[in-house]
Amino acid sequence: MSLPYFTIFALYKNDINGKNIKYDMIKRDLYLQQLITGTGNGLIKIITGIRRCGKSFLLFNLFYKHLIESGIPSDHIIKIAFDDWGFRNLCDPNELMPFLNAQMVDNEMYYLLFDEVQLLGEFVPVLNGLLRRDNVDIYVTGSNSRFLATDVVTEFRGRGDQIHVFPLSFAEFMSVDSRHPFDAWRDYYTYGGLPQVRMLDTDKKKADYLKNLYSTVYFADILERHNIKNKEEFGELVKVVGSSIGSPTNPRKLSNTFKSTKNTTISQPTISKYLSYLQDAFILDKSIRYDVKGKKYINTLSKYYFSDVGLRNAILDFRQQEENHIMENIIYNELCVRGFNVDVGVVERRGKDKNGKDTRKQYEIDFVANQGSKRYYVQSAFIMPDEAKEQQESASLLEVSDSFKKIIVVKDNIKPKRNEQGIFTIGLFDFLLNPDSLDL
Repeated sequence: MSLPYFTIFALYKNDINGKNIKYDMIKRDLYLQQLITGTGNGLIKIITGIRRCGKSFLLFNLFYKHLIESGIPSDHIIKIAFDDWGFRNLCDPNELMPFLNAQMVDNEMYYLLFDEVQLLGEFVPVLNGLLRRDNVDIYVTGSNSRFLATDVVTEFRGRGDQIHVFPLSFAEFMSVDSRHPFDAWRDYYTYGGLPQVRMLDTDKKKADYLKNLYSTVYFADILERHNIKNKEEFGELVKVVGSSIGSPTNPRKLSNTFKSTKNTTISQPTISKYLSYLQDAFILDKSIRYDVKGKKYINTLSKYYFSDVGLRNAILDFRQQEENHIMENIIYNELCVRGFNVDVGVVERRGKDKNGKDTRKQYEIDFVANQGSKRYYVQSAFIMPDEAKEQQESASLLEVSDSFKKIIVVKDNIKPKRNEQGIFTIGLFDFLLNPDSLDL
């Protein structure tokens, strides 16, 4: 079932003429509900996600308002943004602890909201120490992979509860857009879902914002954090990956691409490191190939998708707008938003040729989406104009003999249908805008 809507907030900014401009704030109900559910569970609520995806607003505005409306006194909610110059002294634990002790003057519950907590020195022992207090409930945000789920278990000894925030889904984007989805879609697949982009009113402002954000925030941050000396080499790799979203690749293939097209040599270990840095910053996500029949992972080739397609397009200076590949990226992101672990499926058909020789043919399923006992096989098909194309898109799904649902998502505006072979076909907007679309 879909989550209940919460109040839409409004942000006011002054333009250059001093006039007040009102911007509708997008509902982030999925993440807000996770925070609400985790209230008082004795765990550190850790909000992760790419920079500028809305983590701070979620914590400091949406969740703060929820606490106030729930009757929590404002003096029992302590908000600290460690990347704010005004709080720079509190990045030192020796300054932070006396500050907190001075604020927490009774035994009632205190809610600690910490933004960009990785900037806090020795944040792991500090947070673990605070967690031992009976009257403290802790919420933090972080923008790098030290806050990934696998690390949370290690860093916080099983006392962390991760909420990963993505850029705006298409449904969130449409929640404050009055246009027809077909019209809004063009903006979405071009400029992506970073909340600030939604506030800009011209194509040029959106494009300039994304290009500047990449160069001055994401790119610069990775270079500085990992002390990368050859920034041109790193920048070219990002472009190569951006040009080939949805294509199986690995460091060896990427190294060969540089040799053949760039007349440049980058070692496979270096490429592996660069890719891991991009994943650490939540810019890229890696989907591993999975042998459906053999029930095992194939580590030879993987696919890489961008957490925000607008950022991907900006990296390529908006010169490669292959809607079919971008649509595949968006479907991948949507499945991740819904909480699925997403692999690339591979199925093999064995047979004999006309001469009686054994043959093998591999088929690819775009996505194998897993969540607990649930599994869905999802194929992205930009257009399916005739029966021949439908058979082509269905071929890989028909090779899977288990009972899990098999789905084709098409750009066409069609009514959802199920054929005699049990394959369910749904239009892109029905899939993206209905949170229960996988179970129709």
